Amino acid sequence: MAKKQLLTEPVLPKDSIINPDLYNKIKGKEIKYSKEFKNFNKMPDQKWHQIISFIKSGIRIGGYLMLLLNIPAAVLILVISELIGIVEELV
Repeated sequence: MAKKQLLTEPVLPKDSIINPDLYNKIKGKEIKYSKEFKNFNKMPDQKWHQIISFIKSGIRIGGYLMLLLNIPAAVLILVISELIGIVEELV
């Protein structure tokens, strides 16, 4: 039975380079990336996402504090905060 020799480097197919930037720098071919984003208009608005997140967190804290006073009201407040969380993900 023949012994298998262990490889020191993994053998990969030609088109499966793990780090193309490093590979091209080593080979002397710098990649030029476009600074334009495709589908930029589909990206979420970070400012509104943050504002709504802060509002949701404030309402959630109020809901947890309300648990000490009135459980049904606290549950309602926490449900509202979760609905705001859904809106937050849609912004």
